[in-house]
Amino acid sequence: MGSFAPSEKSETEIQNILDRYAAGLKFSARAPIIHQPSEAGLKYEEIFFPSYDGVPLEGWFIPCHNSTKLIICNHPSGFTRAGHPSHLEPWRSIFAATGNTIEVNFVPDYRILHDAGYNVLTYDLRNFGQSGPANSGLLSGGKFEARDVIGSIIYARSRPDTEDMTIGLLSRCLGFTASLWAMHLFPKFFEDGNVRCLAGPQPISAISAMERNFERDGVPIKKMEQVDKVCRVTTSFGIHELGPRQPAKSTSLPTFVYQVRDDAWTKPEDVQIIFDNMPVSEKKLHWIEGSTRRWDGYLFF
Repeated sequence: MGSFAPSEKSETEIQNILDRYAAGLKFSARAPIIHQPSEAGLKYEEIFFPSYDGVPLEGWFIPCHNSTKLIICNHPSGFTRAGHPSHLEPWRSIFAATGNTIEVNFVPDYRILHDAGYNVLTYDLRNFGQSGPANSGLLSGGKFEARDVIGSIIYARSRPDTEDMTIGLLSRCLGFTASLWAMHLFPKFFEDGNVRCLAGPQPISAISAMERNFERDGVPIKKMEQVDKVCRVTTSFGIHELGPRQPAKSTSLPTFVYQVRDDAWTKPEDVQIIFDNMPVSEKKLHWIEGSTRRWDGYLFF
């Protein structure tokens, strides 16, 4: 079936769609944690620690005996440290338009990391999972969530069993953007090898996601300025301010990015811009072929 032409929608219909877009940029419903590391035979510790600005964060620490390496994991928007139950309602219907109706379970990834010799620290970002509410529940495209990334690093450096470990970040989607904003806003925490590397699956800019939404919903591209205004009124951020393009210019770590090339949520050009903006020489971009489903990128690990 072909998409509706923009002219087929009334101004009222278009305004309703724009309001829905803005609401999605402002808030995200919490998803439950329906998996535990024990399902993969992993011993783990329930942990909690404060974000850099004091928000209580809940997580897991999965030890690896005799290892001196630690991976801190940061999840996508709407997800939790365990993944996302998008095979269940109401999430299945929410993501049906882009085909992302499968479950994403991150626990097998923790098993892979553990078996490869890594300790794992994974947690829920603010306003997600079991972590505390903050900033009136407002999403910030990584700016506020960057404080959670810093909190996790401080926590790792405060534990006697992890304080001297080599730290790397595995940060998907919003987690990746938050990690970049953390480097941009709080660079001292990334100096002198305090964090060694970053893996960034599925980066995305709000402007690119919105362009895809316009195409699917038959909204004229000239309405982008209008949705930007609505976004600013409802979130205090313009749509061009949300996402990793700007903070990517402050990347200071060796970085590996991987992305579903034909992802229905975004465009390859956006990912390429983000990657090209990174000033580091040690970086790699890997394209995942043969899918349009964003969730396949989250499961690629």
